[in-house]
Amino acid sequence: MNELADRSPPELRSKGGAVAAGVPATHALSWRLTGLALLFLLAGILLLYRDTAVEMVSIWQRSDTYAHAFLVPPIVLWLVWGRRGVLAAVVPRPTPLGLLPLAAFALVWLIGELAALNSVTQFAMTALLVLATVSIIGLPASRTILFPLAFLFFAVPMGEVLVPQLMEWTADVTVFALRLSGIPVFRDGLNFVIPSGSWSVVEACSGVRYLIASFMVGTLFAHLNYQSTRRRLIFMGAAIVVPIIANWVRAYLIVLLGHVSGNKLAAGVDHLVYGWLFFGVVILLMFWIGARWAQPESNDTAKRPFVPVAEAFAASTRLWWVVVVAAIIVAVPHAAKALVEAGASAKPILAAPVSLSERWSAVGGAAIDLKPAFGNASAEMERVYSSEARNVGVYIGYYRQQDQHRKLIGSGNVLVKSEDPDWATTSDSTRVIDMGGRPLTLRVTTLRSRTPGRGDLLVWRTYWVNGRFTSSDLVARIETLLGKLMGRGDDAAVIVAYTPAADGEATLQGFTAANLAAIETLLNKTRGARP
Repeated sequence: MNELADRSPPELRSKGGAVAAGVPATHALSWRLTGLALLFLLAGILLLYRDTAVEMVSIWQRSDTYAHAFLVPPIVLWLVWGRRGVLAAVVPRPTPLGLLPLAAFALVWLIGELAALNSVTQFAMTALLVLATVSIIGLPASRTILFPLAFLFFAVPMGEVLVPQLMEWTADVTVFALRLSGIPVFRDGLNFVIPSGSWSVVEACSGVRYLIASFMVGTLFAHLNYQSTRRRLIFMGAAIVVPIIANWVRAYLIVLLGHVSGNKLAAGVDHLVYGWLFFGVVILLMFWIGARWAQPESNDTAKRPFVPVAEAFAASTRLWWVVVVAAIIVAVPHAAKALVEAGASAKPILAAPVSLSERWSAVGGAAIDLKPAFGNASAEMERVYSSEARNVGVYIGYYRQQDQHRKLIGSGNVLVKSEDPDWATTSDSTRVIDMGGRPLTLRVTTLRSRTPGRGDLLVWRTYWVNGRFTSSDLVARIETLLGKLMGRGDDAAVIVAYTPAADGEATLQGFTAANLAAIETLLNKTRGARP
């Protein structure tokens, strides 16, 4: 059979070594059986993990940042189809070794699901699809489609964690360039004022959508046009650096264009249109330059040894028990999740007390106009408490039975969104205060009013998760996960206290010292009210 492979005439081979003929019947039979088994397993994974898959697709639909992900599955299929000849020349060898990482990512999915981490569950589900493929077709065959398998991870909506840093960089560079151009700038956080008007760097200005789309397309371009690993890595690096710099230039030019035109240009929808046009020109220029160093496809895969018939049949008999074990592995996390979440609790009732301590009582008609952007809470409490003419607004968002849609920690849960019409964040830090020998970690934020004449707000914020206070998103997630695993439930809350920034430090210090115990008692009472 090796002779049959080596002596197949050149006209029976397609470009890149894809063998179009001369494949033994045993290979064809093995691939038919393997293909059926693989389709069965992949369909089972998508069915079992359909909630994760549907949530991933819904993110593609509602977010322009990830709209490019709709192209990923077709591209992967196209890339695999282009390698079909090479695949046909390699007999599938189901590998039990692939079951170990498959089990590991099944556990990762379970942890992500219990901790309500969308990106983790979606990454793990994608890894399950890839590892199931590797387990069924084997390592030799998987190597021939390694890039398409890896490319599938571009379908996972990731990158939101980069947004705050990208926004900060964009603001830094834009302000620096404006001052270098002789335009005076007053900066206040991510907001800045020039003589012709005010500007803000919001999520859409971070450039993350340009970065992710450029990196995906740049990676595909590098794979299709280069054979050298070095050239591929260099171009992929350029696909990261170029859109970041291009976004800085875009932001500066947009502000400059608005300034010189008296805000008649580069405002409203034009802002986005000009941005995409500029980005498109830059990326096309990058690809045009990159194409000048393209390398022809190599033919080093033209000869591939064939496996004896006996080994092909042995692989086929191994196939089915690998499929069965893999199916059990991907099903176990769902059974474990159902066991952990057994005994659903009723919706919590969070009643706002008329008074917290003796000196702090609820007042009406003196509300401070702030509603923290924490969505889908199981219960909420909003109240303003007053003592000696000092007012403190209190917001508590209480969460129970957290999942992908209702959770304390999420990218959408913030104090105020960047496009909020009333408030803008000017500073955000963390501090620890002493509560009678008990340290309390807080997030301290200053909010600037967008309404002239209305003062700024000082905001203190912390989380309460299963009886523990923390300001860390990571610690809150871990506590939530441990609570579920240990059968304590996942009750958690965000506590926000805010007051006018003038003398706000002393006011919040006094309020917290006097009322933290009462707030903790209220939360414990709400947590204990379970059927």
